[in-house]
Amino acid sequence: MHNGGDPIEVLVNEHRSIERVLDAIEARLEAGAQGPFPADFFSEALVFLSNFADGCHHYKEEQCLFPMLTSRGMPREGGPVGMMLHEHDEGRGYLAAIRQNLEQARAGSPEAVEAVRDNAEAYIHLLRQHIFKENNVLFQMARSLLSSADMQKLSEQYEGVEREKGAGVHERYETLAAKIA
Repeated sequence: MHNGGDPIEVLVNEHRSIERVLDAIEARLEAGAQGPFPADFFSEALVFLSNFADGCHHYKEEQCLFPMLTSRGMPREGGPVGMMLHEHDEGRGYLAAIRQNLEQARAGSPEAVEAVRDNAEAYIHLLRQHIFKENNVLFQMARSLLSSADMQKLSEQYEGVEREKGAGVHERYETLAAKIA
């Protein structure tokens, strides 16, 4: 485990990596009207967001943390868990729209460039608020709700996720985040 046995801290640290990439995308969008569309940059950012933010990080939340919280009495529907799941889906929609428009944007289509920009902006806005809510609300609730045995079990589940995704995959995405940033 990269940072001791605190599974909540693992997610908070992953949020930091994700936020660094969001900052980089935002800077690129602000600079963006000049010059050719940075298709390679967006392509790399998409790899990171799809595979790390969604594939690793949201996966740990959806497969490990959220089910444990609901098993400890947090309602799934209408509560923070339902809201977080809804926002994960919303984020996937924005990423899909970016993916669908990327090649036309690369080829110079103004409509596709606009679609990539709009969806990237919407994704950044969504994820910043989402991360804030998780860090400041949901994770605090988790800390008070889950026992140390629960935390230990979560850590083990995360290790299982990391193994499933492949050796060194976490480090590879941390490196990609640094490169993008």
